[in-house]
Amino acid sequence: MRIYIIKRLLQAIPTLLGVITVVFLIIHLTPGDPAQTILGEYATKEQVMELREQLGLNNPLYVQYLRFLWNAIRGDFGYSITTQQPVMAETLRVLPYTLELCFAGIFVSLLIGIPAGVISATHRNTIVDHASMTFAVIGISPPVFWLGIAMIYVFSVQLHWFPAIGGGEQGDIRTLLHHLVLPAVCLGIRISAITARIVRSSMLEVLNQEYVRTARAKGLREFIVVYKHALKNASIPLVTVVGLNMGVLMGGALLIEIVFARPGIGKLVVDAIFARDYPQVQGTIAMFASSFILINLVCDMAYAFLDPRIRYR
Repeated sequence: MRIYIIKRLLQAIPTLLGVITVVFLIIHLTPGDPAQTILGEYATKEQVMELREQLGLNNPLYVQYLRFLWNAIRGDFGYSITTQQPVMAETLRVLPYTLELCFAGIFVSLLIGIPAGVISATHRNTIVDHASMTFAVIGISPPVFWLGIAMIYVFSVQLHWFPAIGGGEQGDIRTLLHHLVLPAVCLGIRISAITARIVRSSMLEVLNQEYVRTARAKGLREFIVVYKHALKNASIPLVTVVGLNMGVLMGGALLIEIVFARPGIGKLVVDAIFARDYPQVQGTIAMFASSFILINLVCDMAYAFLDPRIRYR
């Protein structure tokens, strides 16, 4: 296991380096001058040039890239151009809002998707199966931002059940949960549709295995056979999907934060892009990509727990 983790971490280095490089180039090729944005349209040319020199923007692009890369290796992403605060501190300040939305979205997706997939598999080719798969198709179809706007209109504007914007107050669990319900359901519905289809396919394969027939022959209750024996082995593809969908969830969370005006990494990145705040955008996305790689590593290690037959080399 230790050798496998080391190998995976080494394999993650080129991926992370590629992400950082692409983001660096895209941000620097975006039209606009950060110095001009900071000083405003009435700043003189001399003032703009002086600020560009202070920020190191007059250096060749490769010099800026190498300097950013070296600082990133040391965990130093520099200071935000607009707030003059450390990039990592600014990211960590809003990270809890994004993480709670992502994990709430995962919870909703599993809460809906696993039972739907299991019921569909155990009632194959019945009306229950068809209804479940129809839900899966409908759930995966609408864009997440459209679904968010529709839910705001129905549950906030018309029914007044949940707040339309904001993230609640840190430390106040009631308001946090109240503001979290709509974004989490909106984010989780799309992934629950994928989860239901994966669980159904995997369960159909597992339910035909000999050990499942043996468990039934021993007189075990159907609930125990399905949820204790079959579902555990059927969960291996689900772990893979959850790991891969973390990227979808994190990306969807950024859109949801904009739609619901929630504080979080999404709002931070969008504001930094409009302000041409290069350090903030680069640093935040680099940490975002690192989190995604780490989550996939954790999912890979979870395979051994779910299926002892798996060995790492």
